Amino acid sequence: MTDASPLEPSAAPAPGSESEPGPRKPRKVFLLIGVVLAVVLGIFLFTGLGTSPSSSGAPHEGGPVPSFTASNIGPVGPSRVSVPGAGGGNGTPAVLMFFGAWCTSCRQELPPLTAAIRRQNKAGGSLARIRVIGVDSFDSASVAKPFMATEGVRFPVASDPQADITSGLFYFKGDPYTVFVKGDGTISRIVIGAQLNASTFTADERALIPSGT
Repeated sequence: MTDASPLEPSAAPAPGSESEPGPRKPRKVFLLIGVVLAVVLGIFLFTGLGTSPSSSGAPHEGGPVPSFTASNIGPVGPSRVSVPGAGGGNGTPAVLMFFGAWCTSCRQELPPLTAAIRRQNKAGGSLARIRVIGVDSFDSASVAKPFMATEGVRFPVASDPQADITSGLFYFKGDPYTVFVKGDGTISRIVIGAQLNASTFTADERALIPSGT
């Protein structure tokens, strides 16, 4: 038996044999296509929202340094410290040092760096013009001040007891972090963890100074 031609009239159903057609069930192929499209859309949305530092707002090398103003609990400087402006902007390069009394790595890294900073300030010259600003996270002033005295800190330090600057603005987790900022307010380098010594610290500082100055 061959299939009937579309042009040929189909035989009329016998009386009483007609029934209402049931609803068509979705075909599996359409379900599969829908699942694939949903997965592709999900991947697109996830990546499109931006997971890179530049699109998420986190600071990154070559990008602008986040701005903040906080109480100065360091041994020198005005009652409040600001970035940019006081450092890392308006032509003034800066080094931002993130630390805390609770941080074991900070206790190991800070003393040689603070000693290098004191030598630079005493000698004068281009390195002495770089502003060094600390950010003490998760510490009260009563805890932070004796810690800084022990570690040889002799520069302004922003108080950040709730980590609003450390985690909220800079997206940093834990300490220490060191951020080298050019005079135009862009970040030259971010160092994660206790990776610096006096010589590498000084080398990163020199990279902030325009040639010929």
